[in-house]
Amino acid sequence: MSEIIPNTDNISTPPPEPSLIFFGPYGLRAGWSLLIAVPLFFAFVYCFSSLFRITHLVPPHAMLHEPGPLSIFFSELGAFLSTALATWILSKIERRPLSVYGLNGDRRISRLLTGTVLGLAAISLLVFLLFKSGFLIFDRQLLFGAEAFRYSLAWIPGFLAIGFFEEYLFRGYLQYTLARGLSGIASLLPGHPDPRTVGFWTAAFIVSFGFGAVHGSNPGESPAGLICAGLASMIFCFSLWRTGSLWWAIGMHAAWDYGESFLFGVADSGALFGHRLYETHPVGKPLLSGGATGPEGSIICLIPLLLLAAIIHFTQPSNPRGYASQMPAPIIPDSHPQATS
Repeated sequence: MSEIIPNTDNISTPPPEPSLIFFGPYGLRAGWSLLIAVPLFFAFVYCFSSLFRITHLVPPHAMLHEPGPLSIFFSELGAFLSTALATWILSKIERRPLSVYGLNGDRRISRLLTGTVLGLAAISLLVFLLFKSGFLIFDRQLLFGAEAFRYSLAWIPGFLAIGFFEEYLFRGYLQYTLARGLSGIASLLPGHPDPRTVGFWTAAFIVSFGFGAVHGSNPGESPAGLICAGLASMIFCFSLWRTGSLWWAIGMHAAWDYGESFLFGVADSGALFGHRLYETHPVGKPLLSGGATGPEGSIICLIPLLLLAAIIHFTQPSNPRGYASQMPAPIIPDSHPQATS
């Protein structure tokens, strides 16, 4: 009797029967993987935070009131390194190539730059719509000349670190592992859908809900802002699904935050950063102006988000080298055996 053998490029051989509670057909089960990854991540965050405080790279209370570029950079760098180390350790435990977690693929620089341009364009459009509608007022310019140029460069590493950290945390190891663990839901659905597709989008919904919920701890955040953050996360997931990597999303995420926090001086999910180019304030109902949340708290934010989704759809068509090709191939039952020769 012959059987259909799944693609095992990215999976490990399951261990003997007594260990099946820990191992499945794709290696260490997703739940156990996450139970190992979460404490590892927080342990590394504690170590890096302590190191940066001891060396005064991040001064005490620097993040509480309008943080500057240096504080943001080292804070987010420590968080990214924590994520990267935890991911690397789990990749060794699971015996998977590190590339499956998103920082892979060709055209990395071009995808990063494309995402950056689109991120700046999207936030600029949103601010323009709020300004022309009378929901956002520019009070005054805060930086001029050489100082404006210096801070325009000084903020870039910090916002790139934010993009790398948040994308690699939410849509790197977490997205891949949840998708792997939830792919079994496909067997419960009619029509025999592709387990990789079901697993990915189920995980994307959970990750996006969590991404939005995490922003709830920000001062000045609103329900509308949390919804917009969750929708933005789904768009990042869509770019990951189509391109097979995180580079587009990292560029877009970093540029969007850079435009909000430095270039236009508006609140970013309720947080204001120091050394910004302009001072602004919202006018009108928070649902339209965004209120203390900033532009992300306005329903007008849906316009650039939908445009970004359309751009991904039409410029990044599905292809065999997309995200699904990196996930473990579904195990197909031997329902039609053939005689061996």
